[in-house]
Amino acid sequence: MKRTPAIPLVVALLAAPQARAIRLKELVSIEGVRDNQLLGYGLVVGLAGTGDRRQTVFSAQSLANMLERMGVSVPATAIRVNNTAAVMVTATLPAFAQPGMRLDINAAAIGDASNLQGGILLLTSLRGADGQVYAVAQGPIMTGGFAAGKAGNTQTVNHPTVGRAPEGATVERAAPSIAPKGLIHLQLRRSDFTTSARIVEAVNKKFPGSTPAAQAENAGLVSVSIPQEYAARTTQFVSELENLAVEADRTARVVINERTGTIVLGKDVRVSPVAILHGNLSVEIQTSLTVSQPNPMGQGTTEVVPQTNLAAKEEKARNLVLKQGATVEELVRALASIGSTPRDVIAILQSVRAAGALEAEIEVI
Repeated sequence: MKRTPAIPLVVALLAAPQARAIRLKELVSIEGVRDNQLLGYGLVVGLAGTGDRRQTVFSAQSLANMLERMGVSVPATAIRVNNTAAVMVTATLPAFAQPGMRLDINAAAIGDASNLQGGILLLTSLRGADGQVYAVAQGPIMTGGFAAGKAGNTQTVNHPTVGRAPEGATVERAAPSIAPKGLIHLQLRRSDFTTSARIVEAVNKKFPGSTPAAQAENAGLVSVSIPQEYAARTTQFVSELENLAVEADRTARVVINERTGTIVLGKDVRVSPVAILHGNLSVEIQTSLTVSQPNPMGQGTTEVVPQTNLAAKEEKARNLVLKQGATVEELVRALASIGSTPRDVIAILQSVRAAGALEAEIEVI
């Protein structure tokens, strides 16, 4: 099958020099207020012959156990049902979730089922890391794809062995969240001493008092004391806290994804005076097969003779010069002006960084 090559992409964030103030809720999370992962094992029934085969022992055993609880005793070895599939069910329990809330769930086949399309998930308990049941799931599974055909003539769209059920689970136990009381710990999503200090300054300016309300514990944690006037209104205090505007500090960084040819450069990237010469060397080797046949009525044999042609081509070096304090915009425009491809840019950036002229971190993902 012929695959379409990925389209290379170079992205430069050419924002204005002024830093943009960001709401505190985008920069931090509150300690104790977090999501919890839920996991369960269940059965999807009603499949049109695309369920688990006989090689998957645990799905037949699960079906036999379920039938036995309903008063039907059938040995697991005697069951051969292709309309059933064993699945693992996952969900995310949000902070402060209360009984009765609905959750989205994902169901993924763990046996050799080929398609979950049209199936219905039977009542499945979803447990947290502590082993307690926090939700139960049941309902139709939507795959967002299909598989059709038989034998060698098949067509598959998307991934039919994984399905989703929007609002397919019901919360049965309140989430183990800790409501802020007295002292609130703000956890920075990206640790930074400058951002931590700015958060403290903004909080203390918003809530002045005889003693500072906020204190930076380290680069990733800020402690905030709830003022006395908000002692009975903690939710309102957290709301006002989250909507504070803080100017976040970012590290100059270049992100490279060589698999897709994507390069992302932040606006804070600076380049010292440097001259760059870049050229490509390509070597092409072609092998052709020719057939050598003997003369009519001759005693020789027909032979296949390979003929190899080798060609080397080296492009002329392209050069550019960047002055002191060159910006991302100037760097990208200069590289584009000499016809650099994303692969060339990756090699150039690594070389410039090795030369000490690129004032940024390079992160390869």
